[in-house]
Amino acid sequence: MSWILKVRDKFHAAHFLKGYRGKCEKIHGHTFQVEVKIEVGELDDSGIGIDFNVIKQKLTAILPDHSLLNEVYDFNPSAENLARRLYTELRKDFPVKEVTVWESEDAAATYTENH
Repeated sequence: MSWILKVRDKFHAAHFLKGYRGKCEKIHGHTFQVEVKIEVGELDDSGIGIDFNVIKQKLTAILPDHSLLNEVYDFNPSAENLARRLYTELRKDFPVKEVTVWESEDAAATYTENH
C-alpha cells in the first residue's frame, strides 16, 4: 500500500539553449511550473505521509526564481535537465518518484529513475 503525494509550484526565469537551432537559442523567459510526486508507504498518527507544507517549503527554496538559468546552472537549462536537477535535489530529503517541469501550458519534461 502506498500514497503518491503531489506538490506544484511556479517560478519565473529566463534561459537560452546552447547548441540549439531555433528561436529558443536566444534568451527568452518562461513561467515554469514544477510538479513533484513523492511516494510514501506509511502515514503518521494524524493520517499524513509528509506534510505538504514541508515539501513545498523545500521546493520553493531550491527554485531559481527570477534568474537567468544559464548563470545559475553549469548545464544547458532545458526542461529535461531542470527536471533532473530538481529531482536530484529533492531526493536528498524525500522519496521522490518523479519531477515534471512545464515550460508552458502544453510542453513539459518529466524525470524519474524508475524503469
